Amino acid sequence: MHREMSSQLLADLHSHQVLSSQDIAQGFLSLLEDVNDLLLDTPEALQVIGNFIARAVADDCIPVEFVATMSSQATTKEASEALQRAEYLLAANHGWIKLDNVWGTGGGIRPVKVLVNKMQMLLKEYLDSFDIQEAMRCLKELEVPHFHHELVYEAVIMVIEDSSDQAAANMVKLLKFMCDAVLITVDQLERGFDRAIQALPELSVDVPNTFLLTERFVLLCTDAGFMSTSLADKLPGKGRKRFVSEGDGGLIKS
Repeated sequence: MHREMSSQLLADLHSHQVLSSQDIAQGFLSLLEDVNDLLLDTPEALQVIGNFIARAVADDCIPVEFVATMSSQATTKEASEALQRAEYLLAANHGWIKLDNVWGTGGGIRPVKVLVNKMQMLLKEYLDSFDIQEAMRCLKELEVPHFHHELVYEAVIMVIEDSSDQAAANMVKLLKFMCDAVLITVDQLERGFDRAIQALPELSVDVPNTFLLTERFVLLCTDAGFMSTSLADKLPGKGRKRFVSEGDGGLIKS
């Protein structure tokens, strides 16, 4: 528990710009320099330091290049073994999302910001790999079914920001699969979309087509059969264009 809390503290201090990546990296360098002394009282020190380093990389506290650079510059066998442990964890855990459990803790005690980052990472990796099963597995491992609305919210925002038909189509496939498997419940689905809809005015400042892109995505979801058509009625009217019926050839009317 204390190790998990320490990892969370590092992530929070870094996110609030109290500690820089350089500060954290220097701290790990100091640990590696003193590793022989640490081994006297903590026989598992090499594994523990390796876990901390890998988790810090996964939490975006230090760049992944830090591990490779230090491995090539390690001056002792012990330091090299600790860094090899970190390299192993980073290589073995697809997308690093599983490193959130490196200390064996469950999702319920993790800060919201950490969970949000993990879900964003999960979705980005899915759009790169299109591996639905891996995305499902990663979401389950977060162990926060009450927070799955955040995944839906982030998915909508990501589709809008990407603005491509491919991203929208692939995200529909993912959400449909998760809804059909009841990994995302109807309540969580609607809550996530409601939150995304509330964020549209602000998002439209950076993405002019926000309302049109959202309407298209909602219609794709309803056509896929996992979303109620009543949700489309919640879309704000400002800046929108209206889809006509399929009988009109799928064109868009202003």
